[in-house]
Parts: sequence; structure tokens; C-alpha cells
Amino acid sequence: MNQYSATTVKVVFFMSGFAALIYQIAWQRILFTAFGVDLESITIIIAVFMAGLGIGAYFGGRIADKFPKHIIFYFALTEIGIGVFGFASPTLIELTKNLFLHSSIVTVAFSNFVLLLFPTFLMGSTLPLLTQYLNQHFDNIGNNIGWLYFTNTLGAAFACISVGFFLFNHLTITQVIYLAAIVNCLVAIIIFFKYGRKGVNHDNN
Repeated sequence: MNQYSATTVKVVFFMSGFAALIYQIAWQRILFTAFGVDLESITIIIAVFMAGLGIGAYFGGRIADKFPKHIIFYFALTEIGIGVFGFASPTLIELTKNLFLHSSIVTVAFSNFVLLLFPTFLMGSTLPLLTQYLNQHFDNIGNNIGWLYFTNTLGAAFACISVGFFLFNHLTITQVIYLAAIVNCLVAIIIFFKYGRKGVNHDNN
């Protein structure tokens, strides 16, 4: 299988990881502003994010096994879904703030869980979807999956540096979130038009 094809998958997953960590940092900052910064709020937000990723990974694997011929479509749809939520998230978080600002810690935790479950579920499903795709179409599956995880984590690390040293210094939080949403949409477009229409067997670059 063409190694350049595998490289494209890795690049888009780098972009996906980059967008995911931008969301996590930006959403945490907005929610901290709304509900305060203390041990409980930090714990709630991180726990919600991790739970969503875990649930998404579980069901993403089941979807990948059940619909192996439509993985690219589902991956692209997943990235579009994350992007759409990203565009809507500043408004949704503001609504959540207005509804639950003076509520108990349990209510705040539940509201944040419901709010972030959809996007984190989608984020968690991306790795098993692409893993199944690599398993179907590429040789050296262990090496490629290792590189896939590496590039996604590298994208997340790059997002942390970019946000901390550049993006928040030059853009508003909402603009940073919109940037991440645009990246998700670009990922969906690239992966769909490269693999979804022509198929990997016709890909030569």
C-alpha cells in the first residue's frame, strides 16, 4: 500500500488532535469563568472530557466493526459533527451558565457532562475508526497505528503550545474555538475527497 496514503491519514489525525486540545483548553477556560476555578470544577471538567472520550472509543470500535465499508464516511461525519458543535459551543456554554450558575455542584457536574458528552464522544470514536481503516488497507498495521497515535498526540501537544503562547494572545476565546471548528471541517473534507470518493486503491499521492 502506498506509504504516501498512510501519511495523509496521519496528517489529518494530527489536525484532529490539534483541534481536540484547543477545545479542551478553551472550554475549560470558559467554564471556569462561568462556574469558578477550584478543585471540584477542574475535576468535573476533566472527568467529563475523559468519560466522553472513553465512551466514544468503545462505541467507535463497535461502529467500525459493524460498518467496515463506510468508515471514511463515518469518520468525515464525526469530524463535521465536532466542528458543528464547536461553532455552536460558545452559545451553548453561555446558556448552560445562565441556567445553572447558582446550582449545586452535582447539578453543575451533570449539566457539563450532558453538554460535553456529544463532542467528546465523537472525538473518542475517531481513533478506532481510523484504526479499522488502516487495518483494512495498509501493511505494517502495528507501525501505522503507533504513528497514528503519535501524530494525534503530537497535534494535541502542538495545540497546547499554540494556545498558551500565541492564540490566546491574539484571538478571543470564541475565535480560537472557531479556528478549531474550521480545522475539523478541513479534516472531514480532506479525508472524504481523498479516500471516500475514489477509494484508497486509486490514490497515488
